[in-house]
Amino acid sequence: MAGKDTIVSGMAGRYATALFDLAKEAGAIDAVAADLDTLSSLLAESDDLRRLTLSPVFSAEDQSRAIIAVLDRAGIGGLTAKFVKLVAQNRRLFAIEPMIKGFRALAAAERGAATAEVTVAEALTDGRRAALAKALQDVTGKTVDVDVKVDPKILGGIIVRLGSRMVDASLKTKLNSIKLAMKEVG
Repeated sequence: MAGKDTIVSGMAGRYATALFDLAKEAGAIDAVAADLDTLSSLLAESDDLRRLTLSPVFSAEDQSRAIIAVLDRAGIGGLTAKFVKLVAQNRRLFAIEPMIKGFRALAAAERGAATAEVTVAEALTDGRRAALAKALQDVTGKTVDVDVKVDPKILGGIIVRLGSRMVDASLKTKLNSIKLAMKEVG
């Protein structure tokens, strides 16, 4: 059973665990993970697709038809496509991103790896992503999967969440600290 040492909770966690268990049984964890990575990239790149998944205005039928077209076009099939179609039919597309995140955590735990949530102001190059993964691996002693989120609001620097640990080296946080210190002085 998935989730022995890794905690995924809530409705999205239940869906992620079910998908993980099915993928493990079918020996398709890597294939499903690759398909989910593709879907995650599509969601990150398309405001319209994100709006389709998040908006309650669209009917289940409209969401299902649209997501089926997206999956077909992206070449996502098999277990992943069946899962996403079920999620759409059950009116749970709004939680697809947390489901993907939960699946990634379960897959990483299965491989003996950890997942780090990294927030940066602009996209990382492949070289910087690899260097960051290597640095985190050196600190933890485990293979680390890096889940990068781009948030221009942090202005610069990096925020890393790895398990219960968090390091906030963002420019926004540093500027806020300076601002607070200046208020105390004067």
